Amino acid sequence: MKRREIIGLLALGCVVLFTLFTLFESCSSPSEQKQQEDNNLHNTEATFIGSVACQSCHTKEFKDWKKSDHFLAMDHATDSTVLGDFENTTFKADGITSSFFKKDGKFYMNTEGDDGKNHDYEVKYVFGYYPLQQYLIAFPGGRLQSTRLSWDSRNKKWFHQYTGEKIHHTDWLHWTGNSQNWNTMCASCHSTNLQKNYDFTKDTYNTTWSEINVSCESCHGPGSQHISFINTPEYKAGTRIKNAGLQYGKNTDPQLLLNTCAPCHARKTDLTSKFLHTDEIMDNMIPQIISTEFYFADGQINDEDYEYSSFVQSKMFHNNVRCSSCHNPHSGKLIATGNTLCMSCHKPEYNTEKHHFHAINTEGAQCINCHMQTKTYMGNDHRRDHSFRIPRPDQSVKFGTPNACTTCHQNKKPSWAADAVTKWYGPTRTYHFSDDLIPGSKLDDQSEKHLLKLVADTLQPEIARATAVHYLGNMLTQESATALVRALQDKKPLVRYHAVQALENFPPEVWQSVALQNLSDNVRAVRIATADLYHRLPAEAIPPAYRNAYAAADHENRKFLHYQTDFAVGNVMLADYELQGGEHLNAITLYIRGLKKDSLMNYARLNLSAAYNSIGKNAEALKTLTDAASIDPKNDRVFYNLGLLHYEMNNLHAAVENFQKAVRLGSTNTSLYYNYGLLLQQQGKLKEAEQVLLSGYSLNQQAANINYALAYLYANQNLPQKARVHALTLQKVAPHNPEYQGLFRSLGI
Repeated sequence: MKRREIIGLLALGCVVLFTLFTLFESCSSPSEQKQQEDNNLHNTEATFIGSVACQSCHTKEFKDWKKSDHFLAMDHATDSTVLGDFENTTFKADGITSSFFKKDGKFYMNTEGDDGKNHDYEVKYVFGYYPLQQYLIAFPGGRLQSTRLSWDSRNKKWFHQYTGEKIHHTDWLHWTGNSQNWNTMCASCHSTNLQKNYDFTKDTYNTTWSEINVSCESCHGPGSQHISFINTPEYKAGTRIKNAGLQYGKNTDPQLLLNTCAPCHARKTDLTSKFLHTDEIMDNMIPQIISTEFYFADGQINDEDYEYSSFVQSKMFHNNVRCSSCHNPHSGKLIATGNTLCMSCHKPEYNTEKHHFHAINTEGAQCINCHMQTKTYMGNDHRRDHSFRIPRPDQSVKFGTPNACTTCHQNKKPSWAADAVTKWYGPTRTYHFSDDLIPGSKLDDQSEKHLLKLVADTLQPEIARATAVHYLGNMLTQESATALVRALQDKKPLVRYHAVQALENFPPEVWQSVALQNLSDNVRAVRIATADLYHRLPAEAIPPAYRNAYAAADHENRKFLHYQTDFAVGNVMLADYELQGGEHLNAITLYIRGLKKDSLMNYARLNLSAAYNSIGKNAEALKTLTDAASIDPKNDRVFYNLGLLHYEMNNLHAAVENFQKAVRLGSTNTSLYYNYGLLLQQQGKLKEAEQVLLSGYSLNQQAANINYALAYLYANQNLPQKARVHALTLQKVAPHNPEYQGLFRSLGI
């Protein structure tokens, strides 16, 4: 199974903070700067010294920061920091009654624990403050857990973030579960110099920070060299150097500025705890692309979003607008209100009825209500889409994507809005990458041409092109393979990364000789993905000239995988890695570890059953898949795997039965139809086999396995003309596969 990424480790359950980038004195012009950099400033590594050291020289910035969400990101639970009502109050939600009280000067919740029973829990820390405040509870092993019972700071009341949904105490999403673990999900973005310090063997944490909240050094880096430098005679005599001993200073390049904000304002996968201060964000993290897993098909926010993946879609970003263009970098507040902010860059006519066709000073005339739609997360946290897109109700009519017009005018249909837009602005819409990304996301017989076009258009945003590359990984054709191989050398690292990942779905002969150079890519995420790609091959398959590069990239990949193992999916990622390397017992141990953290993670059971099967423990493999089927009886992949296992165990009736269930559940996996068809053919049920294979063919007429099976079936029935139709397709999509050469020769191709 293709390795899954951990998405949004900073995310679910954490209060999102506004964009930040703090300004420090870098002074003077480039002509006055010496070329010596931080390594010449001191011989020792910079250390964290605390925000108080910044106050005397940067008074205004310090005062602004004290009013910011960053300053209030986390704190100890005291009378001055706790906003919630702990005066012997009760709150009932979804069948659970909780109470809040104080005892001996401490704050307590009585609520359901991980055993399904109510217990008293001491609140150790407050987490955020507006529009909601959460509370952190200490558990054994150094764990801190974030409560889903939260204080609504806007409406001054208790609420449950999953209103109407009773979460079982064994569920991963329960507040005591892995998804609400502060150490791995939230901590790094709410404190300064956060070190997770997870012990894999003991499954414990010793998490530390330099400052409990988001301070000056969270953005500028450790300040010891800065303080040392400004106290030197050279500085006092007027000598200036770039950034004055800090990692970032004034007038920072927009990309570097975004790299400062993105680690906490992106849904992403962290690569390491050792942050590299480079101009490439993917040395430290893998941002979530805008696929339909978390976004609408056009790239609008759907699931919980943290600005970055939206903003880098926008024309704003591509015209050097930066976070601090709109937000005060220290207070986090907007630098102007209403349309005044937008008009600081845009022409005045955009603030007239001639442009927006709404009465002045109404909600409909506000730029953000048309170009930054709002979605609510965590129960009461309203966040705006930072892609700054032009409303496209015509796409709503055709594809069902949302648009700002009918989000506001809820009693109207998208066709009404589309007609109004045509009347106001004419019949033609300016091209937007979503014109290709939306149909490309459908993964039907029309998708590939749209995806190929978008990938080739280097004028489009990197994240949109990378998403198209991701989708192409599902289009197993020669055209897609060619485009993905070409994308391995794309200038944009997110495109290269997803090209490597997409090629995992293709046979090694497509990529084995052409992806080797990506083992030495200048971006860490790409190297890691490439090492993971080649890990599935025998060691001797790596040419001698590339073995050192592979060893180095594989070492980075191992460190990345081990860094994630406090998280449920992290264990499965490492287990997949071990399974690919033939370390079946290690894989089994890790799959079981992952399932202990998330018992509903069914795809771990699919691979666990494969690991059991690999060492001949088919009884355990069968039980694992049976458990998976009982947990998710509508999962076609589970029944497909059950069919394969029963076939191997010579339970042919059970194999057919499970293949049939997978088909009835609407599986689009052509391998199911291939294997089911072959089984029926072996049983002499040729007509039924043909119908099953044709069903698979209707899903993907380019699928090599289906075309091979049909060509073979027809050739054996002495129907060469029918066989040739599929053999010719096979020759087109996989001309060099040695398994197909005999068929080609027998049909005179």
